[in-house]
This record gives sequence, C-alpha cells and structure tokens, in this order.
Amino acid sequence: MHLSDPALIDAPSVLAWYDRHARDLPWRVAPAARAKGEHPDPYRVWLSEVMLQQTTVATVRSYFVRFTGLWPTVFDLAAAPLDSVLKEWAGLGYYARARNLHACAQTVVNEHAGQFPQTSAGLQTLPGIGAYTSAAIAAICFDEQVAVLDGNLDRVLARYYALDVPVREAKEELRAALQALVPQRAGDFAQAMMDLGATICAPRAAACMLCPIQPGCIATRQGEPTLYPIKPAKADRPVRKGHAFVMRDGDGDVYLQTRPTKGLLGGMTEVPGSDWAAELVEVTYPMDGEWQHRGQVVHIFTHFRLELEVWSAAVEPDALEGGWWAEPAALKGEALPTLFRKVLAAAGLE
Repeated sequence: MHLSDPALIDAPSVLAWYDRHARDLPWRVAPAARAKGEHPDPYRVWLSEVMLQQTTVATVRSYFVRFTGLWPTVFDLAAAPLDSVLKEWAGLGYYARARNLHACAQTVVNEHAGQFPQTSAGLQTLPGIGAYTSAAIAAICFDEQVAVLDGNLDRVLARYYALDVPVREAKEELRAALQALVPQRAGDFAQAMMDLGATICAPRAAACMLCPIQPGCIATRQGEPTLYPIKPAKADRPVRKGHAFVMRDGDGDVYLQTRPTKGLLGGMTEVPGSDWAAELVEVTYPMDGEWQHRGQVVHIFTHFRLELEVWSAAVEPDALEGGWWAEPAALKGEALPTLFRKVLAAAGLE
C-alpha cells in the first residue's frame, strides 16, 4: 500500500472555495445557479468531457461553441452526417473520439429516447464512454457520489499525499481515497477539484497559500510540492517514416482522399502517401509528373514520431480515382488533421 493511512481532504472547504472561485466555462452551470435549481445539461457536459480528453480548455472552448451552435442537442448531432462532424473536429486530434461521439449520440437517440443514463454504470454502456467520462457526467449532472479522477486530480492527490511512486502505480488507492470523501454536492466537488488542479495546484507551480486543502497537504509541508507527482520512466518513442504526395491540377486544385475508417486518423481527409515504416522506403510516385521535394514534416503521435518527406507535382486530373479535387480556398473546410495541414503547408498551401 502506497497510502497507508490517507488523511481525508476537507470537502466543505473545497466547496466553499469553489463557490467563490469557480471557473466560468461554457458547458458549466455555476455553483450559484446550481444552488437555485438549474441542472447541468448532460449533452453539453458529455460533449465537453469528450473534447477535453488529451486537450486543453483553451483549445476546446471555440470547438465547443461551434459544435453546440451547429448541433445544440443530442438529436441534432445524431442526425448530422459523420463527415460533417469529422470536419468540425479537425484540429482537436485523437479522431476516434469524433467517430465515437457520433455513434454515442445516435445510440442515446435511438436506444434511450435522447436521454443519457443517470448512473456511471449506465453511461459506460454507451460508445466511447469509459470509467472517467461516465463518472464525470454522473457526478456533474446527477450528483452521483462517485470519485472523478482526471489528470488534474492525479496531480493534486499525488501532492496532497506526497505519493512516492508514479500515479499509475497507485491509481486505485487514490480513487478509493477520493471516493471516501465525495459529498452530496458530488458534481460541484468534482469540478472544484478539477479547478484546483487547473488553477492553484498547476503542473509547474503551486499557489499553496491560496489552496483550501493546504493545511493537510504533505508536499506543502515538505516545502517542494512540484516534485510530485513522481514521473514514470520514459520509454523511447519509436520513429516511423514515409512519403506524402501533394498533387495539383491545371487550375491549382489539390487532390484529396479519405483515410480508411479503422485505424489511426480513421475517416479523416489526407493527401496520398506511402506506408509508414521504421525505415524510409525509396519513393514511388503515384503518377507521372515533375515531382519536387518540398522538405520534411515531423509530427508526434502518442506512441511514435512520424517523419514524412513531402513531394508535390502538377498532374493530369483524369488519371486519378477515388478522391476529389479541392480548391485551395476550400481546404480550411476539409476534415484535414493537423498532420496533413502541415504537409500542405510544406507544399506552399494552407
């Protein structure tokens, strides 16, 4: 056991702090409004939680506002074409989230009459909703007294308990310690702890004098809270290499195609390219043309580093099938992930 006798966090102090300092977020019901009986919308909370996976609040805000403007209810999102959802998602990364988002909306509409299940267990039966997201929705929307443990809370708890191992080695102990103190205002408590990690107990700095749980924090007493959480040993990130081909017709339009639905960046838009492999294969152009090397693009995925050699050429459009030609001015509206926007930029587009 890494937490032999964990002290309980002072939940009333956390809630009192949140009542005064809660962040103003477009998907959140403020604590004062919540106290007056306004309930969070499960659709908006679910959408925000999916968007926030591996993504910052600053990035998500504009996407959330645009999504809810286009599709204000789960019925609207379920009825939207998947291609439209992917286009609006472009730039957020982790594109399986967008496909699961669309599938989940359709499941909620078709199998639950548009109503999200009200328990974390029920929510986990929906596509793309795992343990964390289900707990967050159930707590925030329905005040289920369940521990909501995200990356911010990992850091707060690791410092509070001066956890002497990486968080992943004590995740269930941390969850149990948090579960033991979840109050009736479970949703406000979950959001309060998230806000603590985002604003007070931040990754590179800790404003301990402003923190409502500072009196019980072991790392604060030790004087070096930013030493926690202990970082796990980093594995070497493998490198993959390949070629990307930017083709333009006589009018300057760009040839695009759709990636296979399954796999990395599934269903998104791309320019043609080679396979990605550990060693760079000799370039084989997709068709005849005056090909020019336009440099290299590097993109970091979660599990590997990708290095793409970018080539461009003017080609005869009639020789290509399966894709489409896009005017340069229309590229911003395509479902191009960041990787292929980098490729187009290297070729002088975007």
